Amino acid sequence: MEKEKIANKESQSPLSFLKNLLIAHWRSLLLLLIGVYLPLQVFEILTAKIWENEAGFPWDVPILLAVHSTANPQLDFLAVTLAIIGLPWTAIPILGAIAIILLRQKRWRSLAYLLTASLGSVIINRTAKELMHRVRPQLWQSITPESSFSFPSAHAMTSITLVAILLFFTWASSWRWLVLILGSLYIIAIAWCRIYLGVHFPSDILAGWMVALGWTIGVSLIIKPYRTQKSLDSDRPKDEITLLPEERKCAG
Repeated sequence: MEKEKIANKESQSPLSFLKNLLIAHWRSLLLLLIGVYLPLQVFEILTAKIWENEAGFPWDVPILLAVHSTANPQLDFLAVTLAIIGLPWTAIPILGAIAIILLRQKRWRSLAYLLTASLGSVIINRTAKELMHRVRPQLWQSITPESSFSFPSAHAMTSITLVAILLFFTWASSWRWLVLILGSLYIIAIAWCRIYLGVHFPSDILAGWMVALGWTIGVSLIIKPYRTQKSLDSDRPKDEITLLPEERKCAG
């Protein structure tokens, strides 16, 4: 009886309600701040600076020249190989295979996240390139010249998007550490090869990372694949094929 009185008293207190609400959702709020707001804020700063001055930042050219100074035939071969591996088209078979698995297992929520995150990343990249019209670096003759616009880097966005999707689908299993370590190395390697080949400014890479990170995490907060996803080989949770209460209310 005494506990009920205390609970009723707390429920009538706005400060208590606010405190309990923030405690209950602190993880989501922290993810929203670090994973969505801060990356998109960095992307906005980069975009505004380049919009005012296409030359970009004072550290762009020095980094390009420093990386280029290490050029040799062995690194040329490695960079070209990584550039092919990091192509957006190369990610399609990987994501397609995962999509088929999710489709066969009737994991509609996870499939919706994969399609929304990956297709949205492509649309954002193409739209940003056409709006910004930033030309590629022309400091030396690249062994793999590119003719499309530079900002933001499609390779950088693809690498972040692919690794983020894989992380969300393995986060509840022991595979997440392998995905996190190898994925981080993959992201860095792809960024290095684009700078080494002289086809992207470092700010192109950073912008691609930030907008892709903000997008993939933002989509996850809406579709909530982590609410149901345990692993790709586990039993399908009920929420994979049914709407959550708040989704049912909006849809109805």
